[in-house]
Amino acid sequence: MTVGYRALEAPDAVQGVTVPIHLLYASDAPARDEHFGAYTLTVARDAPVATTGPFVVVSHGTGGSPWLNRDLAMYLARAGFVVALVEHPGNRRGDDALAGTPANLEHRPRHLRLAIDAVGADRAAVIGHSIGGYTALAVAGGRPLALPNQTADGKAHPVAVVPDPRVRALVLLAPAVPWFMADGALAEVDVPILLRVAQHDRAAPAELNASIIRRGVRDPARIDFQSIANAGHFSFASPFPPEMVRADFAPSQDPPGFDRAAYQPILHAEIASFLRAAL
Repeated sequence: MTVGYRALEAPDAVQGVTVPIHLLYASDAPARDEHFGAYTLTVARDAPVATTGPFVVVSHGTGGSPWLNRDLAMYLARAGFVVALVEHPGNRRGDDALAGTPANLEHRPRHLRLAIDAVGADRAAVIGHSIGGYTALAVAGGRPLALPNQTADGKAHPVAVVPDPRVRALVLLAPAVPWFMADGALAEVDVPILLRVAQHDRAAPAELNASIIRRGVRDPARIDFQSIANAGHFSFASPFPPEMVRADFAPSQDPPGFDRAAYQPILHAEIASFLRAAL
């Protein structure tokens, strides 16, 4: 079994952009090395789908790239899932003008709904890293507030988000979720959640963000929670090619002694097992 790849686009009439979607899935076609920016994946481009398994949408972190989750996506595709890596216009690498704005909080969840529409799925799971965790919770029923430091009048304001009942499970990796601090903001989120936070997370402090989720969702008993010892914010992302690993490139770095490459197979197996049970 190989991994097929197909590039899709979903027009977003509200934002006036096209949302790129990278689809990975199981295929019987011959695969070859394909280059996606700095990363190389062995895939069968535009190959037929061998099996139609559960659908998973992945939301990257702020200013990031969907390819930071490439190893997880490849693992899930080989396991029979259909995986959509969404690029968020206005909050992605090379196009980050909306970072820190209420508009970004509004647009991101809609991008995920458009991805589900694009493949015609009737149920889906969402995996989100960092602000991708916010995005996942928002599309699953969360009611976020834009924070005072993000608004013109310095006051918190509700963000217009439409929940998607097709979202049946969430995987939250080092989630950044301060927009859900208000009482009741997560009360309508009622799906199984796999939540993993990093002990030494400086970007999205683990204790704060985990507590917002664990006390906020409708049924905390539906959360599979772990704090990963010695991990950092980017320890959940794929390891980088050696030429990209350097001290001034934070996504390539982990706390001293943490072995990202060794942890990844453990994480991938946990996520696949969780999603099989949830979907």
